[in-house]
Amino acid sequence: MRAVKMAPAGELVRGPWVPLAVLALLARAVLALTERYPALSLLQQERHRQHHGPAGEWAEQYSAECDSSFLHFHESDCDIGGSSSCESMLSLNTEKILSQAKLLAEQKRFPFATDNDNTNEELAIAYVLIGNGLYDEAIRHFSTMLQEEPELVSAIYGRGIAYGKKGLHDMKNAELALFELSRVISLEPDHPEVFEQRAEILSPLGRISEALSDLTKAIQLQPSARLYRHRGTLYFISEDYATAHEDFQHSLELNKNQPIAMLYKGLTFFHRGLLKEAIESFKEALKQKADFIDAYKSLGQAYRELGNFDAATESFQKALLLNQNHVQTLQLKGMMLYHHGSLDEALKNFKRCLQLEPYNEVCQYMKGLSHVAMGQFYEGIKAQTKVMLNDPLPGQKASPEYLKVKYLREYSRYLHAHLDTPLTEYNTDIDLPGNFKDHWAKNLPFLIENYEEQPGLQPHIKDVLFQNFESYKPDVQELICVADHLGSMMQYETPGFLPNKRIHRAMGLATLEVMQAVQRTWANSKVRMNGKTRLMQWRDMFDIAVKWRRIADPDQPVLWLDQMPARSLSRGFNNHINLIRGQVINMRYLEYFEKILHFIKDRILVYHGANNPKGLLEVREALEKVHKVEDLLPIMKFNSKTRDGFTVNTKVPSLKDQGKEYDGFTITITGDKVGNILFSVETQTTEERTQLYHAEIDALYKDLTAKGKILILSAELGEVDAVCNLVLSLVYYFYNLMPLSRGSSVIAYSVIMGALMASGKEVSGKIPKGKASIQISKHTSSLVDFEAMTAPGSEAFSKIARSWMNLKSISPSYKSLPSVSETFPTLRTMIEVLNTDSSHCLKKTIVVV
Repeated sequence: MRAVKMAPAGELVRGPWVPLAVLALLARAVLALTERYPALSLLQQERHRQHHGPAGEWAEQYSAECDSSFLHFHESDCDIGGSSSCESMLSLNTEKILSQAKLLAEQKRFPFATDNDNTNEELAIAYVLIGNGLYDEAIRHFSTMLQEEPELVSAIYGRGIAYGKKGLHDMKNAELALFELSRVISLEPDHPEVFEQRAEILSPLGRISEALSDLTKAIQLQPSARLYRHRGTLYFISEDYATAHEDFQHSLELNKNQPIAMLYKGLTFFHRGLLKEAIESFKEALKQKADFIDAYKSLGQAYRELGNFDAATESFQKALLLNQNHVQTLQLKGMMLYHHGSLDEALKNFKRCLQLEPYNEVCQYMKGLSHVAMGQFYEGIKAQTKVMLNDPLPGQKASPEYLKVKYLREYSRYLHAHLDTPLTEYNTDIDLPGNFKDHWAKNLPFLIENYEEQPGLQPHIKDVLFQNFESYKPDVQELICVADHLGSMMQYETPGFLPNKRIHRAMGLATLEVMQAVQRTWANSKVRMNGKTRLMQWRDMFDIAVKWRRIADPDQPVLWLDQMPARSLSRGFNNHINLIRGQVINMRYLEYFEKILHFIKDRILVYHGANNPKGLLEVREALEKVHKVEDLLPIMKFNSKTRDGFTVNTKVPSLKDQGKEYDGFTITITGDKVGNILFSVETQTTEERTQLYHAEIDALYKDLTAKGKILILSAELGEVDAVCNLVLSLVYYFYNLMPLSRGSSVIAYSVIMGALMASGKEVSGKIPKGKASIQISKHTSSLVDFEAMTAPGSEAFSKIARSWMNLKSISPSYKSLPSVSETFPTLRTMIEVLNTDSSHCLKKTIVVV
């Protein structure tokens, strides 16, 4: 039996049956994945194309129906059975409806046609009514027939279709549609199209497991490319990317010319951290469909995650050439430009996005953030307020932008009030209320008892104006260009890290300011900090980098954790990184999985050696077969207390007290029966742990200052080498402590570079990308914080770091650079220099050797 396509404005039966409704669940998934993968909306477009365009699997078979006139009726807004106008309209169409019904009946081109011509004509009339959007009339017609013949399968099926077409927003319609389709299955259990149709109703109701079961049954009865593709989509929404990949692959084997299936195959790679495979799939989708906007958009996202800004820009631009009003591409391109430090260009994309879609929360939030980052507080707070007014409906989950926006507005007001206050006269960590900082750092809803809002914008404090590069004196221009160079040396050449030229400049200036401050300290000069003049302490050194990191991106709360409320510290403040969650792999840390795996295996052997010596040999043999993190879980059968998972704690040896160890970070691995795992690392900042690390850092800083003062008077190689080791050892404990809510890695590395420069040594080597760059580490790339956290001690970390730093004598030209703190003494001057166009530096020759 073949189905007929009768839909005028909406579809009825597909090939063999047309979709009943676009998955509402997909709409929710699109909102959740807007920044990364808006491509889920493609399913709706693809289905429409499938039934109305030439590329559908059954388009040729039903091309005649697609061209026939009765397929082009328009739905009416009137209520059939109500007004006389509706009745007259129906009357006018009666002859046409009967004519179409007769044709359908003669050809038996509708579901479950019978051998009785009269019955078929009656059924065909009802199906044509559905095709014209007259669902209530169709239901009444089917019901009349079922009164005479209660088990007339085609009438039961048609009535189920009509209930579904009326709208699944009404639960009664959904329940009646499911009831009727279930009756059909009980009467005709071997028809895959009915299972598929029922899955189409179950999925928007959130009953995904039942929908998957129906699609699986349909595939068992009669596998097809479409069925595999639809089931793969549901697995994709459920974040079961491995199974979804298998279904998309099966679909493509049955019909290789499916650009949307190829796109989704690429997305399953992307979410598992397999970026190169994802890119190949997106490119293959574009070979099949050259004007595939969503494939270009996804390709752009993949390149962005690789850190390839130019390739990502090209892909986004190709998508916009196909449709300059494509909101999702404008949004994604704007996000990438912001995180690349190109705020002016980002703003253009967000403004265009809002012209097309005024209530787009992401674009509105990012527009406000971009304005604030550039010092345009009035426009920024105006945009933020619009996001705040978009309250979620009862029962609706608030968007990430809605959750963050009040924190950003309060912080924006604080920054504006301090634009012209000397940075040496106040302390952000002290000024901001404790509960505000705690909630902001933890990304909690803004529900803070007795919170007193920051004062509104003061009219006498003007926004930051754009400063031309040429308006700076030549020595300041040189300072800016040197900072850009130094900042670029901190860039991680690892997937997941997009170069950010604004962060580069900020942290380059931080490096120079640290160098100058440390040199003054070693010469017995005092510093002005927090309204007091005193000798510089180690925290002051890091605070220089903290202030630059904060202002470079005000969206991120860069806060000292030991300055949080006592109650928060007593409970412990966790810095948490998911390496694998379910099937989602954090590609930034992929290179460290093997090193962590070896560490865990060693710890398991130590544990069983102490607690299970008789079973040690069996455990050792089992561990030799472990090559992936998830393979560790079965090993836990040797320890019944940790059958579902386990944790492993690292230890950090003390230099101050030989033989003493501090808690490092905790590795957690858990798994479920279907293969999803949680593989994470976290550091827990408690008051006791913080004090232990502070004592270690205090002792190292005291030695560093003493050695530095000697170094000022003597340039002996041994003294320089000792100072370098002390700098790296101090930062080793800083990395393992993780004392900041955000930004610890780049802040610490800028301190390393600045303090080493103060000792007369400059870092000339970049953080390694390839194996040839570093002999000690086996990784293809390095993250400095993870190198410190996974090193067995400070000496090992120093050895690893120095192997790529390629330290050389500092250039004399650095001595002639102006003072960073005096040149940029306020937030206004800091924002001005970060806004200044950096392209001029590319034309200058920077002498740093």
